[in-house]
Amino acid sequence: QVQLVESGGGTVQTGDSLRLSCAGSRGSISRRTVGWFRQAPGHERDFVARINDDGSDTQYADAVKGRFTISRDNAKNTVNLQMNSLKPEDAAVYYCAVVWFDAYRTSTNPDDYTNWGQGTQVTVSS
Repeated sequence: QVQLVESGGGTVQTGDSLRLSCAGSRGSISRRTVGWFRQAPGHERDFVARINDDGSDTQYADAVKGRFTISRDNAKNTVNLQMNSLKPEDAAVYYCAVVWFDAYRTSTNPDDYTNWGQGTQVTVSS
């Protein structure tokens, strides 16, 4: 069963950038929609961005639109999230997950995603 591993988190200052990566292991994610979500303490897990199997279709949460860019490299079995102009409210644990059912390939609902990684912490200081 495919496993996802997130990396690239860290502590940055307001306005800085980070690049998160989601790597698939024990299986390919190249034919799957992949989503990024985030969860801050005391909050639910929120949708951040998703990308379809060939990268031709992406969607972003309003809170990150214009600052974050999701991309994928299917040859490397990875999906990346470039985060620019970070704000303190972007601080959270960031997770990636995949959609296995085609009916959910445009979903932003975390309940439709599976194979969650362990998450990577992003901290933004003001």
